[in-house]
Amino acid sequence: MVHEILVWPNPILKQKATPVAKVDDEVRTLIKDMFESMYAADGVGLAAPQIGVLKNVIVLDTTPRQPDSKPVAMVNPEILTLEGKCMYKEGCLSVPGEAEDVERAAIVTARYLDENGETKTITADGLLAIAIQHECDHLKGVMFVDYISTLKRDLIRKRMKKIQAEIEEDRAAPAAKPEKEKKKARAEAY
Repeated sequence: MVHEILVWPNPILKQKATPVAKVDDEVRTLIKDMFESMYAADGVGLAAPQIGVLKNVIVLDTTPRQPDSKPVAMVNPEILTLEGKCMYKEGCLSVPGEAEDVERAAIVTARYLDENGETKTITADGLLAIAIQHECDHLKGVMFVDYISTLKRDLIRKRMKKIQAEIEEDRAAPAAKPEKEKKKARAEAY
């Protein structure tokens, strides 16, 4: 099932996620839903808090830009080592239409549980390394905009609040429409 992705500065995005005690069918369903939500939004990564679920779960798929990679779901990911540095123009599904340069480690090694509850280790570079760091930040309530200047962050926050207002207006529109139709029908009846 495709879930709505929360738009920053939604306060849920600043909360810390909690560890998953056991990888069970509920967690596997969450992973499936997260992949569907990420693909529907044309993203390469998604953290559970972005769909309002405060659990340590992320999904990643950088294959369109890194053909040698494969989709991966990480439960309770833990970054073990960071090597080198690189700048990357990052975007985020929770900050639609925005991208800014963020300095990250060039190579990352992480340990996690897969969808079967088995412990795995991955060493990644390029976009996958960036995405792992970006999504793990989400689990700690950290957004890529936390790495940029206050001025840029404030400008982006204003644009995101406008987008959020439009989303809420669209959500309210179907509820308001029947009332308008009732008023019109009453007016036509007289």
